[in-house]
Amino acid sequence: MFSLDPAHPNALAPGKRPRTTLTPSLVLRGGEPHMVFGTPGGDQQDQWTLQFFLNVVVFGMELQVAADAATFHTDHFPSSFYPREASPGSLIVEGRIPQSTRAALEALGHRVETVDNWANGQVCAARFDRAQGRIEACASPRGQNAYAMGY
Repeated sequence: MFSLDPAHPNALAPGKRPRTTLTPSLVLRGGEPHMVFGTPGGDQQDQWTLQFFLNVVVFGMELQVAADAATFHTDHFPSSFYPREASPGSLIVEGRIPQSTRAALEALGHRVETVDNWANGQVCAARFDRAQGRIEACASPRGQNAYAMGY
C-alpha cells in the first residue's frame, strides 16, 4: 500500500515496509492461545473483526451467532487503495439492522447506506475450549466460500 506521492507518510522509498490491510487476530487467555479470527475486506477488516470480537467477549455470543450478526462499517477515512477516496460521515449497514436504528443514526448526522442483509465481511474463527477439550469454529455465510468442519 505504498503511495507514489513523495510527500505522503507512506511514500515508496528504500528501507520502508509497505502498509497492509491484512489483520488476522489471535486472542490469548492466561497467556495461552485461545481464539483466532479474521476476514477478507481491505480497510473494513478491522471494523468487522472488532464487531465479531465484541459479540463473543462482551455480549457472550457463540462463535457462529457472532459471525452471523448484522454488521456495519464506515468509509470515513481515506482508503488504503487507489484513488484513496474518503466518505466522511458515511455508515454502511446491513439491511438486517433495524430501520429505527438507521433513522436514529441519520438523526445524529450519519449518512447511512443500507446494503444487502449479508453483505459485509466474511469472518472465520476458531477457539480452543480447554475445559471441554475441544476446538470450536465458525464461518460466515457471507460470500458462501468458507466452512467450519471437524471430526
